[in-house]
Amino acid sequence: MAFDRPRDFERRTYQGEWTCSECGAKITELPFEPAPDRPIYCKECWRKKREDRGQR
Repeated sequence: MAFDRPRDFERRTYQGEWTCSECGAKITELPFEPAPDRPIYCKECWRKKREDRGQR
């Protein structure tokens, strides 16, 4: 069963200046509001972490 979003739904993005916790890349836009006590990853590092989790 697929989740259908309304056509006028816009994903909220957050603008700022962050650094990837893994590789140090600069991040200027996130699809969530970051928590100060949690790591933030760039797209490439996040994708790598997701792939690694799937291999367990």
